[in-house]
Amino acid sequence: MNDCIFCRIIVGEIPSERVYEDDKMIVIRDVAPAAPVHVLMIPKAHTENITTAPPELVQYMLGKVKELAVTLGVDEKGFRIVANTGADGGQTVNHLHIHLLGGKALGWPPC
Repeated sequence: MNDCIFCRIIVGEIPSERVYEDDKMIVIRDVAPAAPVHVLMIPKAHTENITTAPPELVQYMLGKVKELAVTLGVDEKGFRIVANTGADGGQTVNHLHIHLLGGKALGWPPC
């Protein structure tokens, strides 16, 4: 998808600060962080959102959360993961991405 910003980031067309990468996904720092630690987990295969993604891909991505939380230093105090879906869910880029936020107390509700 040539017009997808995340697809362009994945192929290196747009620079990003990568904190993790494997054959299935990349994890980059958010350019407008909402917390001291704010990364985006992005699958390399384009899929619009969590409902269109193969369940095994979502399972794989969520299976990496603990490892990432430890690497980012938010495993002990806590963190939040968010997958915005659709316009009403706050999704602004139509390529599945899961936010991992931490490094401060996060209130509820989130908005």
